[in-house]
Amino acid sequence: MITVGQRGPAPKPTNVRQLHGDRKDRINTDEPVPSKVDIKPPAWLSPTARTVWRQYAPDLERSGVLTGWDVETFAILCDAVVRRRAAVKALRAEGEIIQVPLLTKAGEYVRLPPSGDPDAELANDFQGEIIWRRFKNPWLYVLADADAQILRWGGRFGMTPSDRAQLSIGKGGHRDPAEDLLT
Repeated sequence: MITVGQRGPAPKPTNVRQLHGDRKDRINTDEPVPSKVDIKPPAWLSPTARTVWRQYAPDLERSGVLTGWDVETFAILCDAVVRRRAAVKALRAEGEIIQVPLLTKAGEYVRLPPSGDPDAELANDFQGEIIWRRFKNPWLYVLADADAQILRWGGRFGMTPSDRAQLSIGKGGHRDPAEDLLT
């Protein structure tokens, strides 16, 4: 039986419940399981996002968190990481506050009259100083959006410290790097 529209927080995935050591009666044993497939990044993913993919995907796949069904979701996370990095780079270059010229509806610069009195009647033929306005840099919005996506999707893959702190991988909590040579 399929149930839809349940209230409350989204349930933890079965493999995460098992890693957490949840009680067996609370683990969904009827959850659909994706078949084992070769996991590759989608074609639409940019080259820089593919670099992020190659950085994180092998560990996530090895731990069973990244499956064939999760490719698009993980690609969204990789794309968000790239957008975040671009936003940080742009903010370093431009600053958090930017100045832009004030324009008329016709797209012409608004200028101070020659007297310098901003209350004087403005006309299009003034050759005075251009009026500038300060605004929050739009890259801050890109950064905030990317951060939200990274936290949301990264948490789904156990990539945030609080999510990782809830996991237990067995063997006393230590992974043997020599196992990487066998896989």
